Amino acid sequence: METGTSTDRALLTAAAKGDESALRVLYERHAAAMLRLLRRLTSDPGTAEELLQESWLAVWRSAGTFRGEASVRGWLLGVARRQAHNRLRRLRPVHVALDAEDAPDPPDPGADVEGRVLASAGHREILAAITALPRRHREVVVLALVEELPYADIAEALGIPVGTVKSRMAKARARLSGALAEGRVS
Repeated sequence: METGTSTDRALLTAAAKGDESALRVLYERHAAAMLRLLRRLTSDPGTAEELLQESWLAVWRSAGTFRGEASVRGWLLGVARRQAHNRLRRLRPVHVALDAEDAPDPPDPGADVEGRVLASAGHREILAAITALPRRHREVVVLALVEELPYADIAEALGIPVGTVKSRMAKARARLSGALAEGRVS
């Protein structure tokens, strides 16, 4: 019996050759995860839906470029992320002035309270803290914890080295722990 991974690879190969039913099966398996990612990246449900459709059109057009270095799921999430970033690049950025007092102090590397703080925080508080993370950290956290992708797949999806994924995850954990410990989220 084929595993989901090998089946996904076969489906993507078939889609690259023009098999619409193979693309439909991939859509049924992975569209929900892609939409969750897009909603987190855009924070607008309508825009996320549009980007999902654009992403699947991009998958249809570029299925033949899949190199197999990561899972199909990781590649699909990378396509969705690139579609969102292309759209966001066309928008004007919002500038926010920050005071030096607003910047959090770096956590004490000797203190091992991160795990305890994260474990004791409530679901809503954790979601609010994740939402408050800078985008580069939030993306890694969502792909690792929500989509449960291995670091190699996250690296492929984001187009960054695995070491950068690990670094961003460590920084995100520290920021989450600090925000939750100080009660800065509600």
